[in-house]
Amino acid sequence: MKILFLFLLLLSPHVEGKPNPDKKPNILFLIADDWSFPHAGVYGDPVVRTPTFDKLAADGALFMNAYTASPSCSPARASVLTGRYPHQNEDGGNLWPEWPAQFPTYVGLMEEAGYFIGSTRKGWGPGDYQVSGLTHNPAGKSYSDFKEFFKKRPEGQPFTFWFGSTDPHREYVPNTGIQTGMKLEDVPVPGFFPDLDCVRNDILDYYFEVERFDRECGQIIRMLHEAGELDNTIVVMTSDNGMPFPRAKANLYDYGTRMPLVIRWPEKVKAGTVINSFINFVDFAPSFLETAGLKSDSMSGESFWEIIAGNKKGKSEVFLERERHANVRKGDQSYPMRAIRTHQYLYIWNPMPERLPAGDPTVHQSVGQFGDVDHSITKFLIMEMKGKSKAGKPDLYDLTFGQRPEEELYDVIADPYQLNNLAGKPKLVQVQTQLSEQLKNWMAETGDPRAKEPRTLYWDQIRYTPTYQMKDADIPENIKNYRIIPPFGPHSREGIPCIED
Repeated sequence: MKILFLFLLLLSPHVEGKPNPDKKPNILFLIADDWSFPHAGVYGDPVVRTPTFDKLAADGALFMNAYTASPSCSPARASVLTGRYPHQNEDGGNLWPEWPAQFPTYVGLMEEAGYFIGSTRKGWGPGDYQVSGLTHNPAGKSYSDFKEFFKKRPEGQPFTFWFGSTDPHREYVPNTGIQTGMKLEDVPVPGFFPDLDCVRNDILDYYFEVERFDRECGQIIRMLHEAGELDNTIVVMTSDNGMPFPRAKANLYDYGTRMPLVIRWPEKVKAGTVINSFINFVDFAPSFLETAGLKSDSMSGESFWEIIAGNKKGKSEVFLERERHANVRKGDQSYPMRAIRTHQYLYIWNPMPERLPAGDPTVHQSVGQFGDVDHSITKFLIMEMKGKSKAGKPDLYDLTFGQRPEEELYDVIADPYQLNNLAGKPKLVQVQTQLSEQLKNWMAETGDPRAKEPRTLYWDQIRYTPTYQMKDADIPENIKNYRIIPPFGPHSREGIPCIED
């Protein structure tokens, strides 16, 4: 009943008056943890239910080509805050780094300009910001929830608030999705996963947490609506990086970098707007600052308000990157990647192709085997497929865990899951050369150390802030014992096992 009430509330007509043009808008930034495009109802996903996201899209702008700067939590969130590409954020280009406090953030600049700032749950991170002298997370002072923050805000003072959910990050409680009534047979399975019931069930558990994030965002929006503040608030709802599954999160393929994104701001954003041009998340900070009459010369991103209004042509490409995700290679090694994505092609450059993109097959320091892929039943089912590929079928084990060539090229229209590497194909030599040159030029223009020294060890040598050390292990017990427990039917008592003993 609560979900239905919220949905009806969001569909109800607005009762607020016209926004005051002299009043600076608030900013509400709603960010999920590991949510991929196209997993929302408005994008056409047939299973997951996202009434809050869908309603924001109807009231504002829906982005079809929004990309995170990096498919890893810490560098992605640092780029949102600083408006700088990960390689420009120095230590901040890695997961679990020290916070690069030498670069201003939109939150800090807005606080200096008189905004009331706050955050809850996951702000910037994981990493160490206290070593940089900060007394609170760079995303804002911590509050237990939005309600407490809103209550403490001085009346009439504009605010910026960061709601950092931990959904749909792993670990999942198995069978939460199927027990809400979602059905295995309805799940679209990406081509880089085995199409098995256990994988479908894993995706349903991910959907369950996406729905929970959507529901909590709706509750915050409801508070603003009831307070008469909604129409003077820029509402942004998105994610930091892709779903925590193989060949998604921590990869530059679309399921790692292409993000759900909606922006609602009645004063500047026409209802029902659809944006097809490319947006990089470095563009958030300068866009937010512009609404407050501020700017920062340290930012590489560009304001997108004129693009949304249709007064400026959008970008026809986006640049992507990653360095060290988890500490999962001997010698604390990174797995560097750079990429350019256009409307038809994705070109990836792997400057150290001798390294394993998913991490070492045995534990180095954190996570576990192939630790750049989060533990899941999907991961371990693919691990069991080693040497079992069939003729004419993608080798899912090799695609997930094997070495990759220095150059990758995909026709994303013909190959939406990026399974067929076209690099080196004679018919596409000109395309490959052109994209490679564009990428190199961008790296040089933005001061990427890998432009001059492709095999630099800079990001290998950065402090990895966690102090824990994991032991080598085989399949964790919670994965070994993974079972599908449908809500009805003959298996409802003991469930269907996913890995045979």
